[in-house]
Amino acid sequence: MKCEELVQYLSDYIDQDLDEELVAEAQEHLATCHNCRVVLDTTQQTIFLFREQGKRTIPAQRRQHLFDQLQDTFLKE
Repeated sequence: MKCEELVQYLSDYIDQDLDEELVAEAQEHLATCHNCRVVLDTTQQTIFLFREQGKRTIPAQRRQHLFDQLQDTFLKE
């Protein structure tokens, strides 16, 4: 497998949605290609951070204050 092919299958690889043959080829390539390991690791970290970000919430009082400020701003225009 070449780098371009790995990038093409990267999403499916991360989601564990490849057939066994492609998984084996991807793992073999990743074992020898530093750049593709960096791309894989960076992509996985980005997905993790995105998922963690979605778990954050703004306290209700602060959220209401922000909405009030937005509404006041729009009504002034």
